[in-house]
Amino acid sequence: MYFVQENSIVRKIWGKTDTILFIFAGASAEFALNKAVDWLYFTGKLPADPIGRLFSTVEYARRIVFTTSEEANKAIDTMRLIHGAVEKKRAAVIPDWAYRDVLFMLIYYSIASYELLERKLTADEKQEVYDVFYRVGSRMGLKELPDSYAQWLPVRESHLEQDLKKSDYTTDLFLQYKKHLGSMRFKVLVEAQKLVLPQQVKQLLAFADFSLLTPLVPVYRVSRLMKMDWLFKNILLPAQYKKQLNELDISDR
Repeated sequence: MYFVQENSIVRKIWGKTDTILFIFAGASAEFALNKAVDWLYFTGKLPADPIGRLFSTVEYARRIVFTTSEEANKAIDTMRLIHGAVEKKRAAVIPDWAYRDVLFMLIYYSIASYELLERKLTADEKQEVYDVFYRVGSRMGLKELPDSYAQWLPVRESHLEQDLKKSDYTTDLFLQYKKHLGSMRFKVLVEAQKLVLPQQVKQLLAFADFSLLTPLVPVYRVSRLMKMDWLFKNILLPAQYKKQLNELDISDR
C-alpha cells in the first residue's frame, strides 16, 4: 500500500521538475524570513550548500510521495531523528510552530506552483494535498494541526503574520543563494519567487508584485508541449546539478 495513491494529484505535483523548482523557490524565500531560521544555520549545512540541501529535501519528499506507507513512514521517522540529533547538540528544542511552518510551506507552495504552471486545483484536490501533509505532520508528532484544508487557511495566515521577520539571517541566506547560483540565475530565482509568494512575504522582502517572468509563463507552458522545457530547466541551475535535475522529472516514467 502506497503512502500516496498512484492517481493522486500530489504525485502529479511532485512528479514534475519545474513544479518542484517553484516549490523550493517559494520556500527558500519564506525560509529566510522564518523566526526559527537560526536552526537552519546551527549545523552550517544550509548556508554552505543551499542547492545541495534542496536536492536532499526533495529526496526525502520523493520517498514519502512515491513509496509504500512503510517506506514513507521510515523516511518521516528519519527526518524526525535527524532534527532530534540537532536539538540534542544545541541543547534546545525546535519549537512546534517552526515544524508546522515548514509543513505549511510545502502545502502552500505545492498548490501555488502547480496552479501557476498547470491549472487551478479543485477544492477536493486541495484537500487531498492537505491530507497528505497532514499525515506527514501527524507522523512527526506535530500538534495543533487543523483537520481540513478550509480550517488550515486562517491558521496559515496567522503563521505568516506571527512567525516571519526580516533579519540578518535573511540577508545572509539570500547572499548565499546568489553566491551559489551566480548573479543571472539569482535574478531568475527572485523573479520566480515573486510568482508564488504570498503578499506578506513579498512585503517583508520588499519585492514588487510584478515579476519579469509573468509574460514568459504562457510561453513556457507551450515549450513543455513542444518538449523544449529542458532548455529552461538547465538554464536555472549550475551544470554540476544537471544529473540531479534530470532525475527529478518522474511523472512520465
